[in-house]
Amino acid sequence: MPRILVIDDEKSIRNTLKEILSYEGYEVTEAQDGSEGLKLAEKEKFDIILSDIKMPKMDGIEVLEKLQELSPETPVVMISGHGNIETAVEAIRKGAFDYISKPLDLNRMLVTIRNAMDRSSLVKETKSLKRKIYKTTEIVGNSEPILKIKEMIEKVAPTEARVLITGGNGSGKELVARWIHEKSNRSANPIVEVNCAAIPSELIESELFGHEKGSFTSAIKQRIGKFEQANNGTLFLDEIGDMSLPAQAKVLRVLQDGKITRVGGEKDFSVNVRVIAATNKDLRSEIEKGNFREDLYHRLSVILIHVPSLNERRDDVPLLADYFLGLICQEYGMPLKEFTKDAYEELKKINWTGNIRELRNVIERLIILCEKQITGKDVISYGVVRK
Repeated sequence: MPRILVIDDEKSIRNTLKEILSYEGYEVTEAQDGSEGLKLAEKEKFDIILSDIKMPKMDGIEVLEKLQELSPETPVVMISGHGNIETAVEAIRKGAFDYISKPLDLNRMLVTIRNAMDRSSLVKETKSLKRKIYKTTEIVGNSEPILKIKEMIEKVAPTEARVLITGGNGSGKELVARWIHEKSNRSANPIVEVNCAAIPSELIESELFGHEKGSFTSAIKQRIGKFEQANNGTLFLDEIGDMSLPAQAKVLRVLQDGKITRVGGEKDFSVNVRVIAATNKDLRSEIEKGNFREDLYHRLSVILIHVPSLNERRDDVPLLADYFLGLICQEYGMPLKEFTKDAYEELKKINWTGNIRELRNVIERLIILCEKQITGKDVISYGVVRK
């Protein structure tokens, strides 16, 4: 049953809307002012929100702005008996789905709600289609270490256990994290990725937890962080070994209490997030050096998955080579090329310091530079960049 939140300080309006919308098959929740409405919107998920503009404590435009930050995909319909063209334009400009004047034309109200529901369904459908189009790349390989990882994913994914994935650069840690999310009960919600190594230490807290307007020089507006964006989904903390100690302490607090505080803010927000972390570092060694918190390590490493280097799974090289060959030829819109038997053997001999990422680059280079049939000689000539 679609859920509608009605925010209006006039009890008679709330009662009328509840009676009519309930009759039409909607589940209606009421809020008597903007503050109460925002609290409900934070705790619960609604398909549509109807909000009055003129209200005590917090006016409807301010409520709209905060709703756009909380749940930008939820259509908000503004209603007012004191409105004019300027108010309507401002509401639409700030993200309202529609604007309806009082006294309410109930037919128009119902048509607007149906249109908003249609748009909401289209947004969800688009997200679903995008997930299918950008479907997580399969984990290619039949070697013993890869089969073991696939088995672990099947066991771990349906649980809420935190996972720490270790392995070298380019070995496929992110892919393992995506498959855990894909096979979990949270797959309908987003997986949000954060590369801890790519964000300056002074900005990592704002990136993870968000910030309030004016909390620092460039904070010109409120911003929600990655934890809030990943609410009810999965947060993937890549290269967590590079995270600063102050940020580690705050992440530990979230894992313990399930609450975050935005930078410059005082209010706590509850978040329901499954955390998966990855690193190419030896965290035990980093703990001894004083670079990583031991208590955070134990919180994260409920399940440990090690992704082997490509050198440790050379038998998978032909399978991976064929996979990338098909993928890249399709991307370039060219006829499918093929490897000779000796080409596979030469590929297996290469010292893959860059792992899967390096192999993909090599296959792309061979596709561009070689004829229809890629030979062992081609691999020797172009497979490794020589000084």
